[in-house]
Amino acid sequence: MTSKIPAIGYSDGDTDTNRSSNPTIHDIISQGRSRREMLSGGLTAASVFFAGGLLSACGGDASFGGPFGTSPTVTGNATTTARSGNIVTLTGTATDADGTITSQSWTQTSGPTVTLENASGLVARFVAPSVTAATTLGFRFTATDDGARVTTTDVTTSITPAALGFTAVAKSLGDTVIVPEGYSISVLYRTGDPINAATPAYANDGSDTNFGARGGDHHDGMSFFGLAATGTTRDDNSSTRGVLVMNHENINQQYLHPNGPTTVGGARPEGEARKEIEAHGVAVIEVVRSSAGAWSYVQSGALNRRITPLTPTSFSGPVRGNALLRTVYSPTGVAGRGTINNCANGTMPWGTYLTCEENWAGYFRRDAADTALRTAKQNVAMTRYGLGVRTGNYGWATVNSSSADFAKFNITTNAAAPADGTGDYRNECNQLGWVVEIDPYDAAATPRKRTALGRMNHEGCWPGRRIAGVRPAFYMGDDAQNEYIYKFVSTQTWAAADATATDRLAIGDKYLDAGTLYVARFNADGTGTWVPLVFGQNGLTATNATYAFTDQADVLTHCRIASDIVGATKMDRPEWTAVNPATGEVYCTLTNNSSRTVAGTDAANPRAYTDPKTNGTSTSGNPNGHIIRLRETGDTTEATGFTWDIYAFGSGADLSAANINLSGLDATNDFSSPDGLWFGRATNPSGLVTPVMWLQTDDGAYTDVTNCMMLAAMPGSVGDGATRTITNTIGATSGTQTARAGRAPGTTLRRFLVGPKECEITGVDSTPDGRTLFVNIQHPGENGTPAAPSSNWPNSQTGTATGIRPRSATIAITKNDGGVVAL
Repeated sequence: MTSKIPAIGYSDGDTDTNRSSNPTIHDIISQGRSRREMLSGGLTAASVFFAGGLLSACGGDASFGGPFGTSPTVTGNATTTARSGNIVTLTGTATDADGTITSQSWTQTSGPTVTLENASGLVARFVAPSVTAATTLGFRFTATDDGARVTTTDVTTSITPAALGFTAVAKSLGDTVIVPEGYSISVLYRTGDPINAATPAYANDGSDTNFGARGGDHHDGMSFFGLAATGTTRDDNSSTRGVLVMNHENINQQYLHPNGPTTVGGARPEGEARKEIEAHGVAVIEVVRSSAGAWSYVQSGALNRRITPLTPTSFSGPVRGNALLRTVYSPTGVAGRGTINNCANGTMPWGTYLTCEENWAGYFRRDAADTALRTAKQNVAMTRYGLGVRTGNYGWATVNSSSADFAKFNITTNAAAPADGTGDYRNECNQLGWVVEIDPYDAAATPRKRTALGRMNHEGCWPGRRIAGVRPAFYMGDDAQNEYIYKFVSTQTWAAADATATDRLAIGDKYLDAGTLYVARFNADGTGTWVPLVFGQNGLTATNATYAFTDQADVLTHCRIASDIVGATKMDRPEWTAVNPATGEVYCTLTNNSSRTVAGTDAANPRAYTDPKTNGTSTSGNPNGHIIRLRETGDTTEATGFTWDIYAFGSGADLSAANINLSGLDATNDFSSPDGLWFGRATNPSGLVTPVMWLQTDDGAYTDVTNCMMLAAMPGSVGDGATRTITNTIGATSGTQTARAGRAPGTTLRRFLVGPKECEITGVDSTPDGRTLFVNIQHPGENGTPAAPSSNWPNSQTGTATGIRPRSATIAITKNDGGVVAL
């Protein structure tokens, strides 16, 4: 039969052209009742769904989906409360009854911005940010299934201000490094470790050579400089790769040779002396953290290098080219060789490292005949800097060699040489005692000695806060008994753009080569004055009867004498300086002073007493030291006045609370001989709001009770304590003195680490995120012999290690949960 097909005209949508097998609404209704009654909503839900409306998710969270199946079911939880610097965990779950979860993620919805780790996983983490008061942070967990259906849930966590978050460790006389529960340490870089691919592993039996390509001895001041993931590019935000620049202050001479040091006919063997010389100086060492979190140093790092007492250097600033610097090596007085006895340090905001030459005078030989060959003025200067008649540390000048490597350590005048010093090394001693700037990102850059900062036993040089348009200051201590605290104020005002300049040493030229050097005078009423050391002022003239200064170069080269003349306050061995990044207050450790007498006390150095030891001996003076702090007038680095008090007095907990233990120290925080000092970086919560101050000790008075240690503190501010009157007694002599004591530290000061036998704890820095702390362990077992070492550290750290020679080393400390160290 033939059927007639009608003509197709305007249909108004009533013509069925869909020939697919997709279900009709009748099919859905009839089948969906067995499918949770159309998502538990029956015909009503089906009607809403058909209209494209919003479906309700578990807990009322929003879900969006296509036409079929159920949306994901999600839950979310967060750490309820956490302190700044702690790890916060966000935990989500996501399930789907009839499909597959294809993605999930955490995002932040409110509060200070944080960086989420594993944000696309079920469990995300972040470091609680710095806050000044309890602050709520919001986060959203989102899950999506294979039908493109989305469900979310929101959670919150409350962040409270930072506080010390560890239990204090006990004092110890053991041979391991002890840190609080919940922390781990790893040994990173040791004396003798090879720093290039060509140098063999360290045998540690005295046979090793070529310390110019090995880790030096006596690890000391240290800074971390971030590197980009590849190459040698500076990256100040990197916490996984960088270079550690550190000082190698001195040596454990006995362990560097098979059977200790030797002499032949009164002369040191050249090979032994060269090894000892090269073990001093500075190191630049690349370090990296693996994806598993372990730190290691990179033996073949492109930036690795050693700067030793034999490395060429240049002079900059007012003393450059002056007659005082002329030697046979540098007749023009613009160049030098090497740096030595590098103790504390400084990190410059433009990405360079300052190393500071401390006890350099002892390395020089000076024969008795030299006194008659020098002028009266020269002899005054030599005496004031401790350059008396001596053979010189380690006898390097006795080596039978014509090499300048050894001859430079003999400063005895050669009567046959030119009187201007260009024919011998009579002026070599004037080439040391400076602050030296090093560019860690340029292995070919010549270190520069910054003479505008003065010549002394430099312990460290730390920059104050930088404010655009304000001249920056740099704070220093002269580490010897009854010496002074200094600051240098640049002529140039700070420009923030200089912090990221690529010609870093040129920026150092700008800020460190011209300015005013000041010395501190502390008044009994808690005020103080910065006295300028400028030629022609305050008695620093060519007619001064004590010392006739020639010019400003003479003042800077002999700034100790200049400070004597202007009436600076003699201090109890000023060591490290550190600046609180939140307040700008300056702290300085005053390690101890065995020559402090009862009659010689003053308000800034108020204690003189006898400290008993458990072995029946005792020490007198100020054997336990203290920490002084000052606040610049107007909170500006340009100020010439300040207020001050004493943050804490070193003491055993059992000593007199009325006259010695003025800070009320107890078994969790008593200490002696404060030395290293450093504040947490302002790039993480340990350096914000209430920054953590790290305090390290180099002790002789308390070592019958405990090895040296490191403490963490959250100090208050200048003036937060009270004035006290104390009675000092040494033997039959007694007298009273006023002490301007800060508030008792209490639980805001805690012992964080105790080192191995006979060590000093010195040198500290962290990664920018504050989650790794680098610390140096110096000269463990320093009193032992090759045959009977008195420590076996670092080998003893991981087990029994009998008879193995100890080595100074850098350790990396991390919190097991990944949080910021100390918080």
